[in-house]
Amino acid sequence: MSVSEPVTLEKTKPKKAVIKKIKRHWQFYLLILLPIALLITFKYYPMYGALLAFKNYNIVKGITGSPWAGFKHFQYFFEGPYFWLILKNTLGISLYGLLVGFPIPIIFALALNEIGRASFKKFVQLVTYAPHFISTVIVVSMLSLLLGPQVGVVNNLLAAFGFEKINFIGEPAYFKSLVVWSDVWQNAGYGAIIYLAALAGIDPTLYEAAKVDGASRWQKIIHVDIPGILPTIIILLILGVGNIMSVGFEKVYLLQNSMNADSSEIIATYVYRAGLLNGNVSYATAVGLFNSVCNLILLVSVNSLAKRVTKNSLW
Repeated sequence: MSVSEPVTLEKTKPKKAVIKKIKRHWQFYLLILLPIALLITFKYYPMYGALLAFKNYNIVKGITGSPWAGFKHFQYFFEGPYFWLILKNTLGISLYGLLVGFPIPIIFALALNEIGRASFKKFVQLVTYAPHFISTVIVVSMLSLLLGPQVGVVNNLLAAFGFEKINFIGEPAYFKSLVVWSDVWQNAGYGAIIYLAALAGIDPTLYEAAKVDGASRWQKIIHVDIPGILPTIIILLILGVGNIMSVGFEKVYLLQNSMNADSSEIIATYVYRAGLLNGNVSYATAVGLFNSVCNLILLVSVNSLAKRVTKNSLW
């Protein structure tokens, strides 16, 4: 028997073991086939379209037949008159939303966890979760009815008390606050679900020990609740920072008008106008790819920092 034969037999053993495992648990592998197919179809296959950012796209020639343009579209975007305005608006809304919208669900979950009366707790949960299921179009319509310059309830109240009416939707100074605080109202209750689940997983003996030591409710929150949900907070913070360049398109676009354009034009709306309205597909793809690369860099950087500082990370 040659020396190579035992090595070949050893190599076939892991393969047989893998095949045996697949046959034994074929139901589980069958279950993940559809999610994998969806992931490949809607997440990985569309990456092929990123080639458009480096080509002068011709609809007749297709993606592969269109001539290469190199980094021309990126250069045009970076040197264009709207680059800094769009970047400032995108980062401004994102950072504002992160600073305001991230801690509120945590605070709300901690407060909700302290409610002892079950019926009242369920009522509060129902009231605060419900706005999440309202469509963005309805939310924008509600904002228009409340804050509109002519028929808005708030402006009618201001006029009734002798104050001047304010065009909240048309004034650029109010645009970021409208987007961010309406998002907080719509999603804070639903976002608290994750933290409530993390609070439910805290060891009850920790609360018993804190009670024996004479800890107050505030001290229990500081020394038991917050450390218990800290890994969840860090993971969600990493995901939030990783999407800091991805401001929601729908609400911004629906609230956008010619009067607040200086504060409302973000990368998502700019890509829509350049790609779909103006037909400059390659340029719009380049802008969108720039946005995605920035998000990826932020996600990897924040994940590495969190891993070093807190030992909690996505990977």
